[in-house]
Amino acid sequence: MKHLILVRHGKSSWEYSVNDIDRPLKERGVNDAFLVSDMLSKQNLEIDFSFSSPANRALHTGMIFLRQLGIGFSKFQITNDLYDFSGESTISFIKNLDNKLNTVLIFGHNYAFTHIANSLGNTYIDNVPTSGLVHLSFNEDSWSCITKGLTKQIFSPKQLKV
Repeated sequence: MKHLILVRHGKSSWEYSVNDIDRPLKERGVNDAFLVSDMLSKQNLEIDFSFSSPANRALHTGMIFLRQLGIGFSKFQITNDLYDFSGESTISFIKNLDNKLNTVLIFGHNYAFTHIANSLGNTYIDNVPTSGLVHLSFNEDSWSCITKGLTKQIFSPKQLKV
């Protein structure tokens, strides 16, 4: 059984004149990442490894989650394949994961994550919001064989603020 947890980066700030990859999180993005990561930490999932886009906003979101989940940097890697907005290189990255990894946490971007959630999950999602989380599971032993799986859970900061 393979589990894929997608987390879209937190709300980013447009107030600085920086390249897209360097755009930081807004305060709301930080707060929302803490909110969603706290919810995930209460589930006591055993996460084998985590990966992030090199974009500042994805990395910052990832660091918040790692801290909240108690995941050390030895189980974290930055990969350029996840600085992807279409989803094609992200899906290729996922299908090439090491089969020793059963539960993987990935920090990245939209439209890629909405596309992946809809392509690989069984629940249609209009849009994965910032700091949104989608947990997909697959009845497979090999990442290269994953196709349509089960959408186990979807969380957004908005839902958790109620």
